[in-house]
Amino acid sequence: MKRHIMLYFFVLSVPLLLALNAWQAERYVELQKDVKKLEASQEEWLESNKRLIAGIAVLSSPERIEHIASHELQFEKIYPESVLQIRIEGE
Repeated sequence: MKRHIMLYFFVLSVPLLLALNAWQAERYVELQKDVKKLEASQEEWLESNKRLIAGIAVLSSPERIEHIASHELQFEKIYPESVLQIRIEGE
């Protein structure tokens, strides 16, 4: 009698284990799709950051800033020799 119960248990557990295996395979495929989407998104962010860093480098170049200061803002470059410093020593 015990043998029959054990046999029934094993016979019934095989389809259950197969269904569990199929469910895990489906989950794996879905997770793999999510990982691919996240990797693509990460690659887009990296490329965007590279473009932004390159833009910052161009916009903050000393030549560009000097050009804007002299041509657009009509600033003149002042050399250290022409600066007069006054120090007031007090109390």
